[in-house]
Amino acid sequence: MSTFERRRVVITGIGATTPIGHDIQQSVGALREGRHGIRYMPEWDFIPDLQGRLGGTVEGLDLKKAYPRKKRRTMGPVAMFAVHSTEQAVAQAGIALEDLQSERVGVSFGSTSGSGSETEKFSMPVVTDHTMKGLESNAYFRLMTHTCAVNVAQFFKVKGRIASTCTACTSGSQGIGTAYELIRDGIQDVMLCGGAEEMHYMSAVTFDLLMATSTKYNDQPDFSPRPFDTQRDGLVIGEGAGAFVLESYDHAKARGATILAELCGYASNCDGAHLTAPRQEGMQRVMQLAMGEAGVEPGQIDYVCGHGTATEIGDIAESQATASVFGRKVPFASLKGFVGHTLGACGAMEGAWCVAMIQGGFLAGGRNLEEVDPRCGELDYVREPRETAPRFIMNNNFAFGGINTSMVIGPPPT
Repeated sequence: MSTFERRRVVITGIGATTPIGHDIQQSVGALREGRHGIRYMPEWDFIPDLQGRLGGTVEGLDLKKAYPRKKRRTMGPVAMFAVHSTEQAVAQAGIALEDLQSERVGVSFGSTSGSGSETEKFSMPVVTDHTMKGLESNAYFRLMTHTCAVNVAQFFKVKGRIASTCTACTSGSQGIGTAYELIRDGIQDVMLCGGAEEMHYMSAVTFDLLMATSTKYNDQPDFSPRPFDTQRDGLVIGEGAGAFVLESYDHAKARGATILAELCGYASNCDGAHLTAPRQEGMQRVMQLAMGEAGVEPGQIDYVCGHGTATEIGDIAESQATASVFGRKVPFASLKGFVGHTLGACGAMEGAWCVAMIQGGFLAGGRNLEEVDPRCGELDYVREPRETAPRFIMNNNFAFGGINTSMVIGPPPT
């Protein structure tokens, strides 16, 4: 086919492993019912000067029992989350495992880094005792930055393009966006894609040092994080994964797949200005680019799933940028009040929930938004689930380095 022939990209499977449910059904149920997964983290008590003490963790899921040792010897928790979510997506897509073992099938998966727990385990003997005794030869495969992508590929025996996206909070959305572009341009027919993150205290330490974590609700986990609220005081770290099966429309149609939604457009850009402070102009532009790619107008977007981490600078810049682009009070919410900021997983996890909203005919509301900060943009802040029939949903994510992503998800092609 011509490299200039642009193909439509559809979503045939989604999966999610989250602090509010181990799969899409459970986690969407929690979104509808207002149940969150934020808790106090006694595991961090050994760091007395750590200010933020809250986290969103995946509870009650023993992946070491789910996968035999031979399968998981190269997987730390972050890669196991990635594989677990991708298994869900593949099952829903109804693709036979042997059909994934093709050069026309690829993987694009991201995480902020490799496994933090495995990095600690591997490093400490050398750093503290100056010895290599007890170190495992397989350890590197669990901690390397592309551990999610390659472990998903090995698990499903994929033979096509492998891409690893490690761009902090846009790792998951860039994982999906890269997959979209590879299918759109005819390089692959099917992509397994998404993002994952595992909880580790060094993530909390990092954001604590940046004075970005929530600290005043340590004894009240129900009340934090609070995106866009006047009483917000910072982010809460979370973990988990989200995964998509993307296919070209023709490929999905030919095999008789059930199409959940269409990934109509994706864009990514860079502010080129500051490593940590977001720029409203870059955010605005990436939304405009995504809609241009999708061929939709601002008036056609029924809901914007925002990044909304509950930091002052980020919330204000993002909401003002969104208000400027849409010029109306578009329905808008951040879902991080339920699970915290899942970093490299958030774009994929939230993206999967956006697909579920189109499928289920509802809009998810944000948690803990009691009074909107007057400095935030004038938007229709969704606070409770709304039963409706959204057609086009925009999902936005923003990361350190001024990296911005936006994707537009629409109904299945007719």
